[in-house]
Amino acid sequence: MDFAFNNDKYVELQKEAILKRASAFHKLYLEVGGKLFDDYHASRVLPGFNPNNKINILLSLKEKSEVVIAINSNDIKNRKIRSDLGITYDVEVERLIRTFLELGLDVNSVVFSFYEPNVEVDKFIRKLKRMKIQTYKHYKIAGYPQDASLIVSDNGLGKNEYISTTKDIVIVTAPGPGSGKMATCLSQLYHDQKHGIISGYAKYETFPVWNLPLNHPVNIAYEAATIDLNDVNMIDPYHLEHYGKMAVNYNRDIDAFPLLRGILAGIYGESPYNSPTDMGVNMIGFAITNEEAAVRASKAEIIRRYYQALKNNYLGRFEDNTVGKEELLMNQLGVNKSDRKVVAACLKKQEQCGEHAVAIQLPNGKIITGKRSELFGAPAAALLNALKALAKIDDSIPLISKNVIEPIRNLKVNDLHNHNPRIHAEEILIALAIQAHTNPMAEIAIQQLKKLRGCQAHASCILQEAEAATFQKLGIDLTEEPVSYAKKYIHQK
Repeated sequence: MDFAFNNDKYVELQKEAILKRASAFHKLYLEVGGKLFDDYHASRVLPGFNPNNKINILLSLKEKSEVVIAINSNDIKNRKIRSDLGITYDVEVERLIRTFLELGLDVNSVVFSFYEPNVEVDKFIRKLKRMKIQTYKHYKIAGYPQDASLIVSDNGLGKNEYISTTKDIVIVTAPGPGSGKMATCLSQLYHDQKHGIISGYAKYETFPVWNLPLNHPVNIAYEAATIDLNDVNMIDPYHLEHYGKMAVNYNRDIDAFPLLRGILAGIYGESPYNSPTDMGVNMIGFAITNEEAAVRASKAEIIRRYYQALKNNYLGRFEDNTVGKEELLMNQLGVNKSDRKVVAACLKKQEQCGEHAVAIQLPNGKIITGKRSELFGAPAAALLNALKALAKIDDSIPLISKNVIEPIRNLKVNDLHNHNPRIHAEEILIALAIQAHTNPMAEIAIQQLKKLRGCQAHASCILQEAEAATFQKLGIDLTEEPVSYAKKYIHQK
């Protein structure tokens, strides 16, 4: 893999930028968007990027910082699901709290935006209080965000409960978009001013990269990743007008800026920021070291996102036009799904054998396939074959004895009442690990697992969630044909 990114440089620059911004105020409210953990999108488009950079940077500031988690009360009432994790937003808040505390971050509180009395919301508030987590209520403001004069008043932001903070940097995060992070920050700025505290606001997001061109593949890949949110990258007109320099931002921040500037002017007397880009602290563009590698990786990611849109559209998770939007982005960069080599290899294997198949491209470019059989599912077969290839073990040599396989199959059918006796991907790895105690070849194969991280894979159908999760844990970038696993088919030319 060609690295495109200097991670150490980025961490140093980003931390320095946050501290510099914080030094301008008595207190800084830092709105943190995107993923705090496991930002694999960033690591895919910028090879060399640590997917846990954001949380690691915040941890390096933990002596100076505390965390406020914002959640939209309506998301609790509506049982909103975080699609990547499959859990509701309230459960995600609990997960965040536990994780932050385990890491040594000070969790100040949870703020409930758009609060109205509700059984489920009030139940969750009581639960948090039993966990010794402070809670606050923020209310819907009539005319928000258009009526700046009302918002910046005792009948607007002044109605919200004031969050008592003690640290120099207050990290404001959330379980997902639309949770009220910015509104929470603005509310605190208003109340701080009334308490004689000079506080400031900044936004920490990774994408889009403001100092890359608008149509740079890294920025287009961000559009591809947020296609369901209708985010569109734009030239920041306020930045261009004031500084005479191009900067990239996205439509929601640009559209909201005039209103936000009015609110900030109402709080401070004048807005401290001349553009949406000014509000951000994002140094990622200064740490890109290999432009060509970043371009290649971003193009590959856009194709991967196209297949993800096909899958989500098939499952009814996305609107019908999302696939067309992804195709437009691909056309913009002149890339095609055929550029993803594992796709053709997978479908060819499936056509030849008449069974579901999986193809994995190894670090050296070689493509290994596996098919569904009486013993193994296609993902398990492909993984086993890939490990054999990496370990230079002849394909004819069995790594796992039937004495290990059969008890697993019997357990699944007889005791767990599973209708599918085939060994799944995680099960084959467990079986291989057991076999490694008696079979040196199996031990060598297991040692190859780390080499699969960053490999590409394609499946001829939508895999069961557990199978896809195993590939994700191994760091394999998986795409799937929009075909049900339960449907046995032969690929039609």
